Amino acid sequence: MIKLYNFPKSGHAHRIELMLSLLGLPTELVFVDLAKGAHKQPDFLALNPFGQVPVIDDSGTVIADSNAILVYLASTYDKAGKWLPHDPLHAARVQRWLSVAAGPLAFGPAAARLVTVFGASFNTDEVIGRAHTLLKVLDAELGKSAFLVGNQPTIADVANYSYIAHAPEGNVSLEPYPNVRAWLARIEALPGFVAMPRTAVGLQTSI
Repeated sequence: MIKLYNFPKSGHAHRIELMLSLLGLPTELVFVDLAKGAHKQPDFLALNPFGQVPVIDDSGTVIADSNAILVYLASTYDKAGKWLPHDPLHAARVQRWLSVAAGPLAFGPAAARLVTVFGASFNTDEVIGRAHTLLKVLDAELGKSAFLVGNQPTIADVANYSYIAHAPEGNVSLEPYPNVRAWLARIEALPGFVAMPRTAVGLQTSI
């Protein structure tokens, strides 16, 4: 059984919970209380010196960083290459979206949500503006295919789903982006999908 060290409101951690479930892998969730600083304690820092969730322990193989974990899980448990294509072109396209998840997504929708959910001190207008810049590109891309890399889901979709789905919590409306909303619905319809708990903040004032 794979141990997932997580925090329920973390979109990075949710990526891994979702991937484990989509792959049908038995999982033990280990709650890391970020509010009480559990991620900065020596026992957790031994797992990830950066003091961040998620971390997995797969029978003694410990891996940190959500995108790295996605690559590991797909490479290890999906030999057919559905979630991480083997051919160089599609693998490169997946990597492109992993970079988006670590860049524009993190500094746009995810940052906007950090302001409302966790009280982060980002410039609200700036991060919301970045979010809409990303969503415009995303909506155009998803007008060409059902998923981010063609018509089958990959870890690219998993990496980007959580913070896009929860963008309204950071006062980022998804209403102008019909292709994005249809993409979210397709992911949520996948067998094994698990949702991240919503927080009643921002535009998501009723849940």
